[in-house]
Amino acid sequence: MAAALVVILAVLLPGGLTFSVYKYLGPNTATASPARDPTPEPKEPGPSEKERPDSPIDAGEYGDWDFRVGSVTFKAEKVGGWTYDSCAPVDRHGVLARNKCERVVQLAYTAYRGHLTAIQVIMSFPTAKAAKATATRLASSSGAVKWRRDKMLDKYVYGKRRVASTERYVLLTIVTADRTAQAKATRFHHYLHTDRSNGFLFRDSAASD
Repeated sequence: MAAALVVILAVLLPGGLTFSVYKYLGPNTATASPARDPTPEPKEPGPSEKERPDSPIDAGEYGDWDFRVGSVTFKAEKVGGWTYDSCAPVDRHGVLARNKCERVVQLAYTAYRGHLTAIQVIMSFPTAKAAKATATRLASSSGAVKWRRDKMLDKYVYGKRRVASTERYVLLTIVTADRTAQAKATRFHHYLHTDRSNGFLFRDSAASD
């Protein structure tokens, strides 16, 4: 069996606020292993939950991804969204708890007629410092966060993840693609991850206006 190839890349996005890495998920054409402990269904927010001055992240605020800048265009259909009122359901090794993660959203997308899938896990923290510390830790621990593996392709030739912190948010983006969409996967992954990450630069200020 071919050994998994691991690649790590650090990227500094505009403003110097984003730390990003990615790595191969496994050997080419490997069958994605089902999660050993499936992510529990999200809980309904409890009546004692305190409202922050800004709007909490919620899966409902994200729809299909329709990106266009100049001649660059990408589209992806949202096929699932889950909001968790705590980070415990996706925190496998306690990394999120140690950095006081507050809330999690998971989003699932499909593109190119189902030949490419994307999962995004959005985590909110009380401070930008806590978010950055978490992203740094997740960069070297691919198993620290559980994501919806049932929304990934069973077989893929492109399988990578990227993680970034922007302001007080951490974004994990996992993309899988088969041979049909392989040539488009790298650019798709880059633009989806960067576009969503940059949105957090202004999210809280816009919510409080």
